[in-house]
Amino acid sequence: MTNNKDQFNMADLGAALPGAAAALSAEDRAGLVNALKNKLQTLAGQHSDVLESLSPNVKKRVEALREIQSKHDELEAKFFEERAALEAKYQKLYEPLYGQRFDIVNGIVEVDGVTKEVDVDQEEGDKAAEEKGVPDFWLNAMKTNEVLAEEISERDEGALKYLKDIKWCRVEDPKGFKLEFFFDTNPYFKNSVLTKTYHMIDDDEPILEKAIGTEIEWYPGKSLTQKVLKKKPKKGSKNLKPITKTENCESFFNFFNPPQVPEDDDDIDEDTAEELQNQMEQDYDIGHQLDQRKAEESKSGKVSRVNDLRSASSSRVGASSSGV
Repeated sequence: MTNNKDQFNMADLGAALPGAAAALSAEDRAGLVNALKNKLQTLAGQHSDVLESLSPNVKKRVEALREIQSKHDELEAKFFEERAALEAKYQKLYEPLYGQRFDIVNGIVEVDGVTKEVDVDQEEGDKAAEEKGVPDFWLNAMKTNEVLAEEISERDEGALKYLKDIKWCRVEDPKGFKLEFFFDTNPYFKNSVLTKTYHMIDDDEPILEKAIGTEIEWYPGKSLTQKVLKKKPKKGSKNLKPITKTENCESFFNFFNPPQVPEDDDDIDEDTAEELQNQMEQDYDIGHQLDQRKAEESKSGKVSRVNDLRSASSSRVGASSSGV
């Protein structure tokens, strides 16, 4: 037996599911183990009466196992505490590097070895003189990421050319993290900074409670999250003006208007809860891609609030069908 929780779990899972485990990444296997662990804990809570039916000797063995698990949990708590301190330490060490990157990308400072072109015509020379920093740095960086590239529409690219920097920071009350997008003055919206904050409800595991985004102040007719459709009036209609209709459309900037979980679980059914869970997982995945630390949290258990609602809605359906 090893003292490393993840290695022990991975070995057990590989032995039980050798074919499936081999096809999964380490992150996915960790997620599956956590999901199984949560399920077993739930079942244990729901069927605690089963323990009462055990023989005295078996009960003693179960109590011994509980003591072992308690000691394991204490060590795990220390691990998470030390990991948080280590992350905070290195986040401070990263900051100067991010500052240097900002200065170079936005043409605030010049790097050694850059010289002016002399063997170009006047027009190209003028263009080179005007071109500072690394144009479209963040747009191109985001488009090289498979997850983010799927979210960026052709219409979004014009606005994302004005993106100057993306910053990540931890928030403590409530626990979570925040992403900040810094924009230069642009013809699309008034905001100079757009933020996205993720609130987590568990200090130890990455369980998402909700996400909050900035309300974008679009200039008239410049919204990238909506499109205006115009229809010709019907023949014989007294109103000769075109009929306009506004519809929501796909855009990266929908990222700042995340899905919200109803406070009352009576307001949501199982199908809606499942759809909402998928939306929140996708939203978290995008935020995860933008996390400069590339945190190693797995994708399992991120939307516990939605899972609670799904369980509640399933219970209601079962109760209604059984006449309770």
